[in-house]
Amino acid sequence: MATIQWYPGHMNKARNQLEEKINLIDVVVEVLDARIPSSSRNPMIADLVGTKPHVIILNKADLADPVLTKAWQKKLQTNGKFVLAMDSLHNTNMQGLIHLIKKAASEKTKKLEEKGAVNPTIRIAFAGIPNCGKSTIINRLVGRNVAEVGNKPGVTKGQTWLKTSTNIQILDTPGILWPKFDDQAVGYKLAAFGAIKDTVFHADDVALFTIKLLRQYYLAELVKFARSTKEQIEQISDTDLLLALTDIYGMRDDYDRFSLYMLQRLRKGKIGKITLDRL
Repeated sequence: MATIQWYPGHMNKARNQLEEKINLIDVVVEVLDARIPSSSRNPMIADLVGTKPHVIILNKADLADPVLTKAWQKKLQTNGKFVLAMDSLHNTNMQGLIHLIKKAASEKTKKLEEKGAVNPTIRIAFAGIPNCGKSTIINRLVGRNVAEVGNKPGVTKGQTWLKTSTNIQILDTPGILWPKFDDQAVGYKLAAFGAIKDTVFHADDVALFTIKLLRQYYLAELVKFARSTKEQIEQISDTDLLLALTDIYGMRDDYDRFSLYMLQRLRKGKIGKITLDRL
């Protein structure tokens, strides 16, 4: 399988801009994809956060394996971090997020209130990989479409301070990937769930990688998607299964087309509630 690497210049710029403004931030809100909680954690963000109050969102939880989402919440909820699973697209748990942000900033706001400040402003920064749903969450918090939303990575290009109806002020940042994936499985998982542009990887490679994991962890869902039986799937290789699926879905020998179709179905939750990062 081909190596996946992607680190456009605007991502390096975004990282530098966030680093420059980090001292102005009271709480960092890191948005992860609940389907790949480990693979969607940018190690550079942890370095930037340091000891600042830190809220972690497991977004798109409606598309993830609920059992594993609960397990990941428990695992990530260490060292004073606040973790929340949510579905930003359908506006669930937004009040829970506001509560956690205020709880994370409580030490600072208490000191300011003791000095006479009334309802002091909490400045937060959203950070995460491309296409993890940051802009949708921000739009929900602000109450209008101020952050551009797209179903492809790289939509947010600049950094902007945004006001909300509460005392929370938001710094929106573009999605940031890191320069090199030490584990290529991380790159493939990011590609499978749309954090990397479809134009920079071979779709059939990512589809084969996904089929292998579905066979291992979600065989029943794979059987249903393949319109086949467990016995039939178990008797053929991943490559032969990809060829068979291409034919089953009426795409003849257009493997790239089917591979992209399969990945799109995966991203929309049409194959099932799938979590590819295991504990």
